[in-house]
Amino acid sequence: MESLFIEQIIKDLQKKSIRILPVEYKILKQLTGGKRRAMLGIAEKEGRKRGMPIYFNSTLSREPFQFDSLGIHWEQEPNRRPKGFPLYHYLQTEKGIGTVVVGKERYLLEEDQGILLAPGVPHEYHGEGDGWVTLFATFSGLLQESIPMLLRNASVLLTEGEKGKAVRDIIQKAVECFEETPVNLYLASVYSYQLLLLLSDGRTMPERTGNPAMEKYVRPVLKLIQDRYMEPLTLEELSGRVYVSPQYLSRLFLQYMGCSVYEYLTGYRITRAKELLLRCPDRRIQVIANDVGYSDTSHFILMFRRATEMTPGAFRRMHL
Repeated sequence: MESLFIEQIIKDLQKKSIRILPVEYKILKQLTGGKRRAMLGIAEKEGRKRGMPIYFNSTLSREPFQFDSLGIHWEQEPNRRPKGFPLYHYLQTEKGIGTVVVGKERYLLEEDQGILLAPGVPHEYHGEGDGWVTLFATFSGLLQESIPMLLRNASVLLTEGEKGKAVRDIIQKAVECFEETPVNLYLASVYSYQLLLLLSDGRTMPERTGNPAMEKYVRPVLKLIQDRYMEPLTLEELSGRVYVSPQYLSRLFLQYMGCSVYEYLTGYRITRAKELLLRCPDRRIQVIANDVGYSDTSHFILMFRRATEMTPGAFRRMHL
């Protein structure tokens, strides 16, 4: 994931004629953490010299949510990403008009209109006429795996009007955090979460709005999971609560949530476990496993590892 992000940033910077020498590119791909971010900082400064502020989070994020990069007043050039972008990526028009193509859909972005794209969604975009100026943000953080849940697994979200203006104000305030010395990461994290919440208000796509099946069956089950994730829930019990068959509830979840009931429940439990691992550093792994609904600690560790590619203990040591 990290290497994909590095390569994408380099490509974007090169398109703006911000010079990265081949030797720097080779070194950058091999570096991690602070050293890698230091080299990205060079590109950041070059971008600001050109009057197009771009900012990267140059430290290991310890916040639940954080901006991984920010840009304003960006003279946007055409871009094509057949494999999508590795992080959640928000793009909004400041001046001019741009077109974003996602699959067979074309979205025209005028002033204060924006689009949020989920990781890995193939897309391309270009300006219509001269002078398409944009602002953008990408998101990371300790709990970035929970962003899909926050956004109800939507792959595309659109903003406009007053919401677009509110997004612009939040990003401008976040930019000011990155211009402070030292960078005010705490406040930047607050703004990143505020922005995600604002975008999540548009998470219900047109095909979901007012849909009887979504409101009658799926949403009550989501509430049950959030309230009782620490209990030994089963698909049979959850489907019984809304008086449908397990098979029908599974189909509804795949249709509206993009995942199975079991995957949603597991993701929610792992997110809660991450919070407990960091908020309660002295609490034993066995206790946390039980707190989030796993009576078998070995099974909890297995599921945590599948979701994060590390054990709960390793996750705690990395971030504390």
